[in-house]
Amino acid sequence: MGIVRTLEEERIELEEFRRTVLLATAALNRRKDEEEFRELPVLSEDFVGDGEEEKLVCVTSGVSFLGLSVVNRLLLRGYSVRIIVDNEEDVEKLREMETSGEMMRTGSRNISVVTAKLTEVHGLMEAFDGYRAVLHTSAFVDPAGFSGYSKSMAEIEVKATENVIKACARTASVRYCVLTSSLLACIWRDGTQHELSPVVNHHCWSDESLCIDKKLWYALGKLRAEKAAWRLAEEMGLKLTTICPGLITGPKFFCGNSTATIAYLKGAQEMYADGLLATVDVNKLAEAHACVLEAMNKTASGRYICFDHVIESGEEAENLAREVGMPSDRICGNQFNFIPTRFQLSDRKLTNLISRTFRSCHREC
Repeated sequence: MGIVRTLEEERIELEEFRRTVLLATAALNRRKDEEEFRELPVLSEDFVGDGEEEKLVCVTSGVSFLGLSVVNRLLLRGYSVRIIVDNEEDVEKLREMETSGEMMRTGSRNISVVTAKLTEVHGLMEAFDGYRAVLHTSAFVDPAGFSGYSKSMAEIEVKATENVIKACARTASVRYCVLTSSLLACIWRDGTQHELSPVVNHHCWSDESLCIDKKLWYALGKLRAEKAAWRLAEEMGLKLTTICPGLITGPKFFCGNSTATIAYLKGAQEMYADGLLATVDVNKLAEAHACVLEAMNKTASGRYICFDHVIESGEEAENLAREVGMPSDRICGNQFNFIPTRFQLSDRKLTNLISRTFRSCHREC
């Protein structure tokens, strides 16, 4: 799955991409202020050939920790990617990430940047026009919220997701949508009413009342947004898949994704005790997005749980706590030894899909 490159090759690729992004953002800024929709086209005329229209993909929140990784993965797979940003500040973030080395390391010029508000369906339709698929990776930040993600932000996330689904369904060129949900939309189940299955998989849904009672606003936002997406997709005839990842980690993940990390870890002690505190490396998650997208015209459908590790010991909890800068007891309480867990997470559906994808690629090669 990995790609081995020399440091010199990486440096050359990064410099090439730096020039691409700077030219792109400069062109964007030169547009007239009154234009609601501003696009920076940098696709070569001969890039789109027979069948290549299937390689045109939009990614929302392309400046986020996950969004950048997804964009990078798609570019490496030969896609033409349109990054959707919300405002000029996001364009500036793009520049800063490029300067700091966080930006994708690719020499591809098959990339464009578009400003479009997630609150405006018409603007999103213009942004999606001409592209075959949309990967909605956006999350929201409330600076006033204690965890960075308050109850009001959950409502905003739901509305934004509804707008994205509506825009996808109303844009003639868009055939597929991949929504990034969360494992938290699966694991917060109420066991007081009925006996729970010990296996937590893509069939499981969190309980809204439980999330509200425990003030788990991030879980509530992801849960309601995903349910709204499924309802609208069915009503409007849009082919949708959702990916439910564990806590997203990776190089400097807390610095790049602090709001979502802190919000995700609310209730960590209970998740840890139940064997449901799972993490996933951002690169594996990006690869999962690409694999699910590519299989949507064949077998991919429904929900996919994605994780690569479950925190099962006090030592692992301490390491995670150290990375996010919080006391270890906020994650594992006083349970520092290995403890038997009540539940078992299953990502078998995604694992089987990826295995089939690799076998298909091997046969074609």
